[in-house]
Amino acid sequence: MRARPPAGSRTELMNKRGGPHPTMDQVAEAAGVSRATVSRVINGAPSVDAKIREVVQRAIAATGYVPNVAARSLVTRRSNSVALVISEPDRPDNHSFLNRIFTDPYFGRITAGATGALRPHDIHLVVIPTDSSDHHQVVRYLRQGHVDGVLLISSHEQDTLPRQVVELGIPAVVSARPTSPIPVSFVDVDQRLGARLAAEHLLERGRRRLATISGPLDIPSGLERLDGFRAALAFADVPSIEGDFTRAGGEAAARRLLAEHPDVDGLFVANDLMAEGALRAMQDLGRRIPEDVAVVGFDDSSAALDCRPLLTTIRQPVEEMAAEMAEVLLAHIAAPGRLPRSVTFQPALVIRDST
Repeated sequence: MRARPPAGSRTELMNKRGGPHPTMDQVAEAAGVSRATVSRVINGAPSVDAKIREVVQRAIAATGYVPNVAARSLVTRRSNSVALVISEPDRPDNHSFLNRIFTDPYFGRITAGATGALRPHDIHLVVIPTDSSDHHQVVRYLRQGHVDGVLLISSHEQDTLPRQVVELGIPAVVSARPTSPIPVSFVDVDQRLGARLAAEHLLERGRRRLATISGPLDIPSGLERLDGFRAALAFADVPSIEGDFTRAGGEAAARRLLAEHPDVDGLFVANDLMAEGALRAMQDLGRRIPEDVAVVGFDDSSAALDCRPLLTTIRQPVEEMAAEMAEVLLAHIAAPGRLPRSVTFQPALVIRDST
């Protein structure tokens, strides 16, 4: 390896003065290695000695060299980007699915968890909200090679996007067990177990007139949480009102539930946002929490801490789940053709003041 030019050499001084953009040849000169070695370091080739890699990286920092991403992508055929596609159903009664995506803590936690896992690999996350009306645009974007893989948040039973993404042949990981059998990796939480924990906790608190505000029943998580809650109870005909996973929806569902079943003393709400709305409605109607009605939510999101009293809830480790999705996706990108993998996280009861 050639000796590195001393500090203050023409190469270093020119770049510090803000002259012409530094080139790969100048990085090679500063590091005392060949241009090919610099190229291998920039492209992440594993064959480069660790000490040489460190010298080259210091030379890149000293010269201010910025790799040509477009040229690099032609060589590696990688974009160093991953799409986080959030697919929501078309609902005529939705004010705006974009409003829900950017205000629901769940989606923020997904984004944070995935970003945290991808950042050390210098991979950028591209967030793409969509509903079925513009699936064709999303598929076209993915087909054009703008991203190396897809993290797909698909929430409704009739969503065709997971199958379309699989048929593209692009590496993908889905946020929940697909409702139809398709060869794709997924990461999920044991939804039924979480709802069972909620039911058991309410029973342990001495509540016997239990009810639930479910999520939308065309969404697998909404249906599974309802099934898990009912299955945990020895008695039949548990009152249930279908909600929409929004704060306003939870408030409206709670008012209807108490009008139809005023003797309810224990309530499981299928997510924290709806539980926050339900608490507001019950308090407006003169119900004391938890003295008159004990309430359990689901998610353990920031909404649980916004509630008064603080909300007992079922924790699903969303950030960890999103990070696992990203790690599984990176493995698929590195080794195309590997078999799909499934990962199921365990929920946990978090007891606070609402029970």
